[in-house]
Amino acid sequence: MRPGDRLDESVWDLLHQAMNLYQDDPRAATALHHQFSRFEQPLRIAVAGAWRSGKSTVVNAIMGEEVGPVEVEDGRQVFTWYEDSPTPEVTAYTADGSAREVAVSRSTGGMRVDLARWQADQVDDIVVKWPTRALRYATLLDTPAATSADEDGRASITDRILRDADAVLYLTRDARGADIKFLQAVQEGPVARAAPINVIMVMSRADEIGGGRVDALLTARQLARRQHREPEVNSLCIGVVALAGLVGLTGRVLTEPDFVALATLAAAPRAELESFLLSADRFVGTEFPAPVDPEVRRALLDRLGIFGVRLATTLIRTGCDTRAKLAAELVRRSGLTELRESISRCFTDRADVLRARSALVTVDSVLRKHPRPGSRELLTWVEYVLATTHDFRELRLLAALQDPQLGFDAELTAEAQRLVGGNGVGLTARLGIDHDPGGAELWGLSSQALRRWQSQAEDPLLSLDQRRAAGVVVRSCEAMLAQLSAR
Repeated sequence: MRPGDRLDESVWDLLHQAMNLYQDDPRAATALHHQFSRFEQPLRIAVAGAWRSGKSTVVNAIMGEEVGPVEVEDGRQVFTWYEDSPTPEVTAYTADGSAREVAVSRSTGGMRVDLARWQADQVDDIVVKWPTRALRYATLLDTPAATSADEDGRASITDRILRDADAVLYLTRDARGADIKFLQAVQEGPVARAAPINVIMVMSRADEIGGGRVDALLTARQLARRQHREPEVNSLCIGVVALAGLVGLTGRVLTEPDFVALATLAAAPRAELESFLLSADRFVGTEFPAPVDPEVRRALLDRLGIFGVRLATTLIRTGCDTRAKLAAELVRRSGLTELRESISRCFTDRADVLRARSALVTVDSVLRKHPRPGSRELLTWVEYVLATTHDFRELRLLAALQDPQLGFDAELTAEAQRLVGGNGVGLTARLGIDHDPGGAELWGLSSQALRRWQSQAEDPLLSLDQRRAAGVVVRSCEAMLAQLSAR
């Protein structure tokens, strides 16, 4: 291992050295070997949260397919992996690694697995291979519910997330104390503290805020921004996104019969219809001012919720007069577009860094839990990689920029966030360009940004923390110029 090695080279070398050190320890060797295979695999994103937080709905919305949740025969939920594949296939795995392809049947709530001769409590994982573009660059892990009443279960789920996931979507209604404790557990350890940004918090029942009014999603977005300004939240996650999961999923899978039924509702006199949109019972009752069968209304309610029905009928009246227009607007209004952009910008664009981070978490854990001659030297190299790798410096700065106490004004903060990859790691995203620029333009903008932030880094009137932060931005600008020079 040499100073100046690329991050992936340094981590690969560390893994090899740790494997050689622990080759006579089966448990440690298995944990380390597990990381080697993950370097060539898609990024692993865990979707976690409390019971009824909407995890499976969010997974389906991201995939654009109604696949989950997957339940075993007794209704027990297990860790469910969703991977890209040319053809659908479902495989069950036991704790000892035994695998069996299993039959599934569709149910009103998702898919039910037939385990044949296996008992439900023998199964730890279900792997669903599904042909969809959304899974080409990321594997999704739908986790069992984490409840504050089951501390042992929470610890087990946290351990699995730390072991198997590179990034986390954490679903919550209001970021209460139990949610903060769970996030703190996920971010425990020297590596997590040194590279803290691998979590997006999702306020996943945004349509329930403000009594389910049509403007509930706007209120939820404002609340999400306030939550992210809270120090105990922004120190644990890179962003907070408000999402109406059912609305977003329906936008992805809206059918023509669904649209026709909603359009029929929207055609009814508004004054007559509104009183029937105040509660689910009235909406599915026998008396109704529009020619839509009760079973169809019940299906709409299951798919959209009462808020989603109100929103959809309002959108149809105001110009979304085709299925495609309504579907696109439901996706946009739901917050799903923002969530998918955040996943791309914060996770998949930094997949190599996040995979390396996961490997360092494992190496650090093995070295600390099973000390032996030679482990201290490797721990020193882990700390060196964390301290000197610019990718991790960018992540730490992105976390620090969430804190207004750093002291930069709003304009400088926004520019620093953009230049270190907060809006995306590509050159155009870092430079804030929304068109296809030439090399000369990229060079000019990068050079200007470099000079501007060099002045900040050398300004004696700024605090030490501000000058150090500016130094990280300077290094990011130099990296852009180096990338342009290599073209």
